[in-house]
Amino acid sequence: MHVHAHGSPGHRHDHSSPAGSHGHAGHSHASHGTAFLGFAVIATIGLILVEIIASYSAHSIALLSDAIHNLTDIPMLVISWLAMRWATRPPTAEKTYGYHRAGILAAFVNAMIISLASLFVMYESILRLRHPVGIETGIMLWVAVIALVVNGGITLAAHGGRSDLNMRAVWLHNLGDALSNVAVMVGAFAIRHTGANWLDPALGIVIGLMVLWSGSGILRESGHILLEGLPREIRLEQVARALLGVNGVQEVHDIHIWTLGTNLHALSCHIRIPDMHMEDCEKILARIRLVLEKDFNITHSTIQFERAGLPADDGLYMPEPVRRAGS
Repeated sequence: MHVHAHGSPGHRHDHSSPAGSHGHAGHSHASHGTAFLGFAVIATIGLILVEIIASYSAHSIALLSDAIHNLTDIPMLVISWLAMRWATRPPTAEKTYGYHRAGILAAFVNAMIISLASLFVMYESILRLRHPVGIETGIMLWVAVIALVVNGGITLAAHGGRSDLNMRAVWLHNLGDALSNVAVMVGAFAIRHTGANWLDPALGIVIGLMVLWSGSGILRESGHILLEGLPREIRLEQVARALLGVNGVQEVHDIHIWTLGTNLHALSCHIRIPDMHMEDCEKILARIRLVLEKDFNITHSTIQFERAGLPADDGLYMPEPVRRAGS
């Protein structure tokens, strides 16, 4: 923790390095993640080629739709790979927070790609639904099995990294791929035994809706973070009340909390305290930092101390400042 005095003795910054809290474990995780994503790119490219060839051989719009679905994995995985490498870079004079937002930005772009691809899949499926064609169910079935093995393997490998929003996008997208492969298998059996060729484009529509649902959730979450929204698991008033519980803190206002990167939150606020020596101010600051990190996982904070009794000259986060009960 670095404590700096800026201007007046009432202005304090508590800067816990965003990169410092991860250390070697963070770099090890990133190295493992980039290796996994590299393998996933190669496996997905191979699967796409197989599905495209098989879709024309089997006259299956469901396989073609699934190939297009998997094709959107390529930019997603590549961007995610780049994002994980960028996130390990240290802060610079221009990027003072480092590159932690790279993963969030990648997740946002990925979600846009996913959503647009799902609309295209549904459009093509509706066209084929109006004019069904004969399906080679044998090819359709075996390719779906191969796709399930590939997508299921990637899903299982990404499962442990779901706390990272970017890895969550990979996990969720490939989970959707695996489920769509199961649907294609079931559809192939149904078409073989009933001759209902309309089931093939119907599956395309279902797959498209499923992809659109998964992409919209990631789009909302990543957009919320990019717009500096309050972290979902944190309540602003709870944080303010916790700070008021620190001995010496009389009022909290102009409080802001946002997300720098996955599981990395920052806070800035103004806190009113009585007149006291610098040494006592440092003790209050240390207690505030402990509460923020222990109770809310906020590891980067900027605290401005103000002398109690002076009128506030900053905007408040609520209509009235949060004060101690009875004050």
